Amino acid sequence: MEDPKQLLEYILTPSAEIFIAGAIIVILLPILVHWYIAWSTPYTTLPSILLAGPPGGGKTSLLTLLERGDAATATHTSQTPQAVELTVSDDSGAATFREAARVDAPGSHRKFQLVDTPGHGKLRNQHAMAQLAASTLRGVIFVLDAATLDDCLADAAAYLYDVLLALQKRTGAGKTSKAPAAIHVLVAANKLDLFTALPASLVKSNLEAELGRIRKSRSKGLLDSGVGDDEVGSEEQDGWLGEYGSEKFTFRQMREFDVEIDVIGGSVLEGNVDKWWDWISERI
Repeated sequence: MEDPKQLLEYILTPSAEIFIAGAIIVILLPILVHWYIAWSTPYTTLPSILLAGPPGGGKTSLLTLLERGDAATATHTSQTPQAVELTVSDDSGAATFREAARVDAPGSHRKFQLVDTPGHGKLRNQHAMAQLAASTLRGVIFVLDAATLDDCLADAAAYLYDVLLALQKRTGAGKTSKAPAAIHVLVAANKLDLFTALPASLVKSNLEAELGRIRKSRSKGLLDSGVGDDEVGSEEQDGWLGEYGSEKFTFRQMREFDVEIDVIGGSVLEGNVDKWWDWISERI
């Protein structure tokens, strides 16, 4: 017993060696534990769904509805992007998105981020357009007000044109022979609870017609700009949405670039977003 007693007395007796050893343990132990946890725990980046669209369409209201599950809240025009973490489940018996989004819902669960971005024209490129290059992106929900589309069709279509063109270029911008993951787009025709709202079929046809006009106008603008013929051909093709040289634009042309576009109606105010939630679930 003499050795343990001597060891204990040595440890409890103040000395420079004991202070140095204690300091090393106190400083290094947390670092080593943190390093071990960081390396032993796999880090996963959640897939994301991007909310885009002109201001007043209902993007932020949709985000709060899906996050809280009870009812959409009154919101103001967003100035900065915001993201929430949500969960989807493979519960085939769920009747509504509220049941399928529950943490205790049956089936396997998958988490994702829903990213809301400002719709103001001066903030789009800074936020929404920058998000389109993210490797975690699985889909884009383009939310618009179907009740006032006739009044804001030009702005909504111009924004959608830029989004689709960015996704089209993304397909051919891969640094490897492997093509980037296909990105699908949902045009969410919101506010169908209002009498003046256009049905999804009319929203689709109106957008296609306006996108075709924008495509033709931008192409003509290049020709009138005085740029050389060779440069015009290259720039025109780069900025041409869909099938190059086609007379009319249709969403179906985007399939060539692995961009599938669905137009589905709903109402955030009435909580009628189950079809939109099903669309999200298929992308995650």
